[in-house]
Amino acid sequence: MDSASDYIKTNRASWNSKTDIHLESDFYDMEGFLAGKTSLKNIELNLLGEINGQSVLHLQCHFGQDTLSLARLGATVTGVDLSDKAIDRARELEVKTGIGAKFICCDLYNLPDHLNGEFDIVYTTYGTIGWLPDLKKWGQVISRFLKPGGRLIFVEFHPVVWMFDDEFSKIGYRYFNSGPMVETETGTYAMKDSNITLEYVMWNHSIGEVISGLVNNGIEVISFEEYDYSPYNCFKFTIESEPGKYRIKHLGNKLPMVYALEGRKK
Repeated sequence: MDSASDYIKTNRASWNSKTDIHLESDFYDMEGFLAGKTSLKNIELNLLGEINGQSVLHLQCHFGQDTLSLARLGATVTGVDLSDKAIDRARELEVKTGIGAKFICCDLYNLPDHLNGEFDIVYTTYGTIGWLPDLKKWGQVISRFLKPGGRLIFVEFHPVVWMFDDEFSKIGYRYFNSGPMVETETGTYAMKDSNITLEYVMWNHSIGEVISGLVNNGIEVISFEEYDYSPYNCFKFTIESEPGKYRIKHLGNKLPMVYALEGRKK
């Protein structure tokens, strides 16, 4: 079976291999996090508002740093991820910090087989939907776990970014979903010079595909914003043009790099 048809196995292996490298990287600043620093950025914090006492489902949570940051805000949080190693590390981090949270390892589409109940907030941010082939199913899962009136908080890298090659020198990919893209990467976004080469499978998703996947599953989009910077230094040729705002050096502020939306279940 090729990588694209068995994308779950391919991507799980990729994220399992990255997890310990990411934990040790400056990118994730584990020392600062353990000292009490939040891993959440202003874009999502402004959307979240006051969440003390609310229940939050965090989809594609990696090793749980953001999940535990949400719990530090007083929420009751459940994190979900495909990578068994990432979930193992998340559970270890939960014990180490003493912050209460629950973690589940499964493919996102299979989450209804592993979890019951409904939540005040479904939360998912930065580099998540590119690992999913079908945003209709994504919207179904979100709707399944949101209470009536519950909120979706979603922040993602802009699909225009994913049209470029890694050097941001030319358009290399289609804006619209054209099926699976099998890629090989040396290093990772968190540690670009790490001695690791991995294969993975991803999909490009237009903003129209995102919104359709939500509204067709009973989730009304109540706010939408685009940003000309990334709060993460995760691309090649970036400069910190303002504190905490990273842009591609030779493109400046011409490129939309992140978008954020809030949805509400009808």
